[in-house]
Amino acid sequence: MVPISYNLRSLTHRKATTFATAFGITLVVFVFAASAMLTDGIKTTLGKSGSEDIAIVIRDGSDAELSSSLDQPNVGIILSSADVKRRADGQPDGVGEIVAVLALDKIGTEGVSNVQVRGVASASYAFRPTIHIVQGRQARDGAEEAVVGRAIAGRFRGLALGQSFEIKKNRHITVVGIMEDRGSSFESEVWTDIETVRSAFGREALVSSVRARLRSASAYPAFERALKSNRQLGVEVMRETDYYARQSEGTGTLISVMGNMIAFFFSLGAMIGAMITMYAAVSNRSREIGTLRALGFSKMSILFAFLLEALMLSLLGGIVGVLASLAMNGTGFSMMNLASWSEITFTFHWTPQIAMSSLIFAAVMGLFGGLFPAIRAARVNVLQALRS
Repeated sequence: MVPISYNLRSLTHRKATTFATAFGITLVVFVFAASAMLTDGIKTTLGKSGSEDIAIVIRDGSDAELSSSLDQPNVGIILSSADVKRRADGQPDGVGEIVAVLALDKIGTEGVSNVQVRGVASASYAFRPTIHIVQGRQARDGAEEAVVGRAIAGRFRGLALGQSFEIKKNRHITVVGIMEDRGSSFESEVWTDIETVRSAFGREALVSSVRARLRSASAYPAFERALKSNRQLGVEVMRETDYYARQSEGTGTLISVMGNMIAFFFSLGAMIGAMITMYAAVSNRSREIGTLRALGFSKMSILFAFLLEALMLSLLGGIVGVLASLAMNGTGFSMMNLASWSEITFTFHWTPQIAMSSLIFAAVMGLFGGLFPAIRAARVNVLQALRS
């Protein structure tokens, strides 16, 4: 076995080529890790919006709240189920809400973007105890007031505390509060009075969804069976966690595919660069290879030594790339959610699993990039190498 110190001296001796190859691998690993972090961030953000003991009810055939509509009388029928938890006042613990999309001017750009508006009553704030008003106050029922999520506050014209936006021509809503919810998707929404949203979008006596807190998470199957058996309702029932997992699929898949495609093409360049570097090393070190063979090292030892050198080079670049991606952790990134067709802010989410998969990706690049040069090194003729 060729000593590892031989590989380390070789890498430090060829500083320029070592740096160039490692830097290329660093860029590839950074892109790979960043796309994985953003995909995980999308799932984490939407995952924080759901709870296992909450069921969401939308119209049968709808895939999101935005495309769903239920008659207001059905809200009482749904919440009258025996599996719905009761509050201290004896009323069912559930809410009916309406969702719409509003196009607003973005600050700092020339264009506009969609913002999700949720029509709520005061019960919606109590229903979600993780919602906190961090500035201002809660909007009052029946008033033309709104609370804006922290992630989009100040990023759209009119969505800052004390400002107003137009929900309908000549109808302005004043922002009276800023809310946060552990980084969930609710932080990318505008909450205002349900009747205001209904009249502004022509959806009187309708709700987009009904949320019900169940007696326990295990009560969900019975709740679902009871509603599905009532064909007059015509509803789709899901756990809230499953609903938001489905909402993250489209956007998460798009980011993952795009990121992996970019990383794939970049990795081809990095592997070619590593291959060229290792081929040059084999050519310049033929005398060393001949000497090693003359000292009794086998072809397999030579092959393994050069393969190990390529692996060390790629892991060096991989470690730097992973550390660089760590700096992105928690950074906000705004994009269109394909499920709701509204802008939502996600954060890059770093995990040890992403770091490990990135290092494995770097190692694979090194092995493929160094395989053929290592085979060539193992096949070097001893006599010709020594004569050179």
